[in-house]
Amino acid sequence: MKTIKFENGDIFPALGLGTWLSKKNEVYDAVLAAIKAGYRHIDCAYIYGNEKEIGAALHEAFKLGLVKRQDLFITSKLWNSDHAPERVELAIRKSLADLQLDYLDLYLIHWPVAFKTGHDQVKSSADLFTRAEMPLSGTWKAMEQLKKAGLARHIGVSNFDIPKLTRLMKGGELKPEVNQVELHPYLQQADLLAFCQENGVLLTAYAPLGSRNLMQSEAGLTREKLIVDIAVKHGCTPAQVLLAWNMERDVVVIPKSVNECRIAENFGSLNVKLDADDMAQISTLERNLRITTGAFFILPGGDYTLENMWEK
Repeated sequence: MKTIKFENGDIFPALGLGTWLSKKNEVYDAVLAAIKAGYRHIDCAYIYGNEKEIGAALHEAFKLGLVKRQDLFITSKLWNSDHAPERVELAIRKSLADLQLDYLDLYLIHWPVAFKTGHDQVKSSADLFTRAEMPLSGTWKAMEQLKKAGLARHIGVSNFDIPKLTRLMKGGELKPEVNQVELHPYLQQADLLAFCQENGVLLTAYAPLGSRNLMQSEAGLTREKLIVDIAVKHGCTPAQVLLAWNMERDVVVIPKSVNECRIAENFGSLNVKLDADDMAQISTLERNLRITTGAFFILPGGDYTLENMWEK
């Protein structure tokens, strides 16, 4: 297993199983299949609505002796409705209870967006706090306390741009250790990657294969001729090329699947070694095509806009 190290020497497996959109009746088997295939990193979140089923699978894996707790790296995320500092510990304890764990290896602020408590989703701007009413700095201080208490061994953020990361670093006692963002050859995020590497922040790529939500005019990354040609060259699949590309950049990848064969195929990306020419060719696919824009948080009369969601 390719790994990346935190500054304290802890290991971050470079390939993990994503669980977003994994149905409750499928994710249990998917997690067990992943562990049996060799995965040691499972990416979860409260809002995915399947942490109880994942917890049951982890419990079964421990009971069967497939792995020990210390062998696994488990991530979860603080949802937008729990940004109030007094809600942060309650939220992680809810995830820990559902996952049947005593601690998380990594806990992330899911989005730089704050909902009013009790609203898992928002219908109008009245369901949102403004950025002034619920500053990220207050939420981050509560996240720091989770690490100090041992509830999360590492803390970080998700969907944060360089200005937001910079403000947290300047105002916080502890810096974010990970930033999980959309990252694939159509959205390569070179500036963000360079900034994070310069500042000791690890990057995790969600949607590393692109997404089924790509515009109809887009062929899709796994059908991109250049990616297909590189796959033929290396005797692997296009998906394996896409995952290997990110890992070559020292970016962690968390492809989602509930299909046992696809889970195994994705794991096989660890054996794909791209060369400098492959990397240079893939860099030409940059389109600045963001699939997950956060547009669902942009509401009439609200404080959030696409401009302040993705600052320059």
